[in-house]
Amino acid sequence: MADVLISGGGLAGSALAILLGRRGLTVELFERDEFPKEKPCGEGLMPAGVAVLNRLGVAEAVGGVPFCGVRYHVRNQVAEGRFPAIAGLPVFGRGQRRKHLDHILFHTAAEVPGVTAHTSSRVDAPLLENGRVVGLLVNGEPHRAALSVAADGAHSRLRRLMGLSIPARRRRLGMRAHFRLAPGQTHPPWVDIFLGPDHELYVTPLPDRELLVVVVALADGQRFDGPVGRTFQRWVFAQPELARRLEGTEQITPHLATSPVTEHARRGVAPGFALLGDAAGSLDPITGGGMAQALMSAELLARYVPERLGSDDSWLADFERARRAFLFDYRILTSMVLWMTDHPQIGEPLLLFLKTVPAFFSHLIGVSGGVRRLVPFPGNRELDCKAAPETTRAPGPANWEPRESRS
Repeated sequence: MADVLISGGGLAGSALAILLGRRGLTVELFERDEFPKEKPCGEGLMPAGVAVLNRLGVAEAVGGVPFCGVRYHVRNQVAEGRFPAIAGLPVFGRGQRRKHLDHILFHTAAEVPGVTAHTSSRVDAPLLENGRVVGLLVNGEPHRAALSVAADGAHSRLRRLMGLSIPARRRRLGMRAHFRLAPGQTHPPWVDIFLGPDHELYVTPLPDRELLVVVVALADGQRFDGPVGRTFQRWVFAQPELARRLEGTEQITPHLATSPVTEHARRGVAPGFALLGDAAGSLDPITGGGMAQALMSAELLARYVPERLGSDDSWLADFERARRAFLFDYRILTSMVLWMTDHPQIGEPLLLFLKTVPAFFSHLIGVSGGVRRLVPFPGNRELDCKAAPETTRAPGPANWEPRESRS
């Protein structure tokens, strides 16, 4: 019997497995797919997330293209927000294909002593005894542990089966495609966000002269009245600067869409059980911190997991309070930016204002990047993203192959 079972081998699940395994706990990590795998994602990792990769010892293997901040575009106005320089923290984010990032983290987790990583493993349901989760049913076979963690994404099956899902009030759809620049073309070291009247476009630089373009919009029939690809192209080429930037590029991946892009949870823990990453409720991607938040949340949970797990689950409530405090700044900032998109008449004047106060704008970008606090909370030093509970480096061999689970 393992100490911890984790459903989902993405960023949050694999990072947690690495951290717990290096502490000496036994972990089973279950991923339903094979790696590498595609996933619709913004693919821009903010500085706080880069810091977690450094602490895990995988930043070099992950690689990526550095970007120095975020630029917002509203009609003819552009406001540049650089990440603030903070001692001991990266000043750049990194753009990297999600399939590569996930593969590296899962690969690393599988090589940590005490971690058993399975692919092609469908987690069917939680196992409940007397109101407490005591394990997971995987491919029809029961697995038991003192703690079960659902890191199975925004559309979490386990969250729904536990009765913890809340429908999102704002249903938004995301679409993405990758482009390769023509020889001689270069991309600027920024994540660019183009704000339209009812949608946003996100452009992230990636390795190998690749560029990611994402469209996020309200998911209703009036706006999506045809094929996803046609709608994508219409909105992309409605932005003159972006259209010029894509001249001569080659689209190298098909359009991939997901909806809704955000989901919510009634709470993030239950006896013997924790939701992690997007499964615990995802914020709107408009501020771009989702991947960093997933990695930081995994570190936070690893700090709270006791050395000896048992039936005393009181620590889970402490973790949940700490996580809510940690995400509070992100929620405020995300609500502010969404309010701005709902009132496009003020978007251009607001960007003009932010251009006149670059230090304040840099501070806001630092909040989205996970390196600055918007609203301080006394006594939450454990949320400091410079803290490093585990720094052991343990990358696996390049020819690693995941273990197949038993069927």
